[in-house]
Amino acid sequence: MEGLSMWLDFPIYASVAILCWLAASGLFLSSGKKLMNQLAAGLSFAGTAFLLVFMTILWLHIQRPPMRTLGETRLWYAIFMSGIGLGSYLRWKYKWLVSYSLGLAMVFLIINLQHPETYDKTLMPALQSPWFIPHVIVYIFAYAMLGASSLVALRNIFFAPSDKTIKGPIQMADNLVYLGFSFLTLGLLFGALWAKEAWGHYWTWDPKETWAFLTWMFYLVYIHYRFRHPSEHKRAMTILAVSFAILLVCWFGVNYLPSAQNSVHIYSE
Repeated sequence: MEGLSMWLDFPIYASVAILCWLAASGLFLSSGKKLMNQLAAGLSFAGTAFLLVFMTILWLHIQRPPMRTLGETRLWYAIFMSGIGLGSYLRWKYKWLVSYSLGLAMVFLIINLQHPETYDKTLMPALQSPWFIPHVIVYIFAYAMLGASSLVALRNIFFAPSDKTIKGPIQMADNLVYLGFSFLTLGLLFGALWAKEAWGHYWTWDPKETWAFLTWMFYLVYIHYRFRHPSEHKRAMTILAVSFAILLVCWFGVNYLPSAQNSVHIYSE
């Protein structure tokens, strides 16, 4: 019941975060004044901090890491996405990227508001492993970094008239991909070590593992393409957008594949 009571409180936390992020996005996009940008950054941080408070209290109430279900991973994704958007603004000063990142984070919160969960304390034995937390956290952080890079890709595909206009943003996309790919690789390694401990095999090629490998390979293709064809920006952005589509299939889509219904990797609903 504690988990249920926390879920009933979630709309309050989510609403405050969404209001903060909406106000921040409006200020970022409408004002060029330094003071307003600082206020926007503060509101962005406040929304993320409010969600972190909720996650901390939830963790304590349900006495397990809130990383078992799709809804719980969506909450982590919203936190990481908003934080990465703010971090990218502080580093590169692209206000449109932090606004897009906050928008994507809000979408994930709204999905959770539309599909409420009853949190409980139970964890299957395989999840009671020291690899559980680092594996999930590293993967969701990688997904958030790669999600931010996909926002850069989509904006440049649809709004940049030529390769010459996207040299700055594509360097930012590269940096996001390099960091996200590093964490994605760590996630694969942590998962393999966890699988060996829990089931006796590092890799079994079940649907989730297959799509995880495909995701890793697509981002590797992007990295190699950028190295071999550094001036072909538009095509690189297309590869990056397709890579994120593969990532979404790995994260969400595999749950709906008939062949994956008995997989130990499928998130609970």
